[in-house]
Amino acid sequence: MTTTDTHAQQLAGLDALELGTGHRAGLASRLWAGLWPIATAVLIVLAVWQAVVWAGWWPEYVFAGPVTTLAELGHRLGDPEFYTALTVTMRRAVTGFALAIAAGLVVGALVSRIGPLRRATGSLITGLQTMPSIAWFPLAILLFGLSESAILFVVVLGAAPSIANGLITGVDYTPPILLRAGHMLGFRRIALYRHVILPASLPSFLAGLKQGWAFAWRSLMAGELLVIIANQASLGEQLHYARELADSPGLLATMIVILVIGIVVDRVFGLADGALRRRWGLHQVSA
Repeated sequence: MTTTDTHAQQLAGLDALELGTGHRAGLASRLWAGLWPIATAVLIVLAVWQAVVWAGWWPEYVFAGPVTTLAELGHRLGDPEFYTALTVTMRRAVTGFALAIAAGLVVGALVSRIGPLRRATGSLITGLQTMPSIAWFPLAILLFGLSESAILFVVVLGAAPSIANGLITGVDYTPPILLRAGHMLGFRRIALYRHVILPASLPSFLAGLKQGWAFAWRSLMAGELLVIIANQASLGEQLHYARELADSPGLLATMIVILVIGIVVDRVFGLADGALRRRWGLHQVSA
């Protein structure tokens, strides 16, 4: 037997060993493994919540208990107006986030590849990222009045810097050998970005998207609380009126909905990150 055949057998044995240890668990086991930590966390939160109510630090009408709040949440889930408000909020979120992605891509691509522009505006982008979104609303209201444009303006300003910084960081960490290979293949400018730089910077860009969504969601909630538009129900508007009417169960029920939406979107980004890791061979093989 030749040395080449021996090496081939050894590699085949290693592949078989890796495949044998990396078998997938059953569907029920995977569902249980994913659900029990969430269920445990929910039970702990409900227990602490009820304990605080029983402690009597605030009256029931100020801080409603979980039973009252969940009953109100169930009532709202059967109310068509709730879904109208949810639709308006999600439309604003998707529109603002899409505009932020477009702006972040353009700014990040220009700043990462043009040295003088980066030296002039690199710190400005980071400064915009750290600036509280609510500080933009006085200017937004002056520019656009109490309108949806004012809300979208702040959502874009809140999310775009994080997205741009994610792309810039990804470009900075693109291996030079990939850039040289792209040049050897004849890629220039847009083609180089499309086929080499963007795929290589995808992990950092995905992290920037996730952070950008967090800023966009918080900016949107602040905007809907401050900018009340007539005949346009939204989750922020429901929070506003629940506070004005001292409707503690309604206030907490709406907050739960906002929290659940944030968790669901985070899970979507987690699935995208997991798919990217598997595609790049970075997932951990279970023992």
